[in-house]
Amino acid sequence: MPYSGGPMTEAMYYVLLALMNPAHGYKLMHEISEVSQCRLNMGPGTLYGVLTRMQSDGLILLAQDDGRRKVYRITPEGEKALLDEYRRLEAMVRDGGKIVGGDDRG
Repeated sequence: MPYSGGPMTEAMYYVLLALMNPAHGYKLMHEISEVSQCRLNMGPGTLYGVLTRMQSDGLILLAQDDGRRKVYRITPEGEKALLDEYRRLEAMVRDGGKIVGGDDRG
């Protein structure tokens, strides 16, 4: 079933972000923690659940499986979904800045 768009979970967003460079599970957990500045620490159960869902949605694919490690990579559909989500989040921050970041709160 292909990805239908819409807001992503934080886990989905960071997995796609980390998969801009193909990686296996342990490396993904480390990259996600690093890029999120430790705001998101994903355990193996959560990670593999997200990977399975995103694989069935066509956002990522299994690039290599040597029996010991599975290496995943983002698909073109995944890249588009990541960019769409990035733009959506950017718009939300701009909207919030109009109120939270404004100097004229009365």
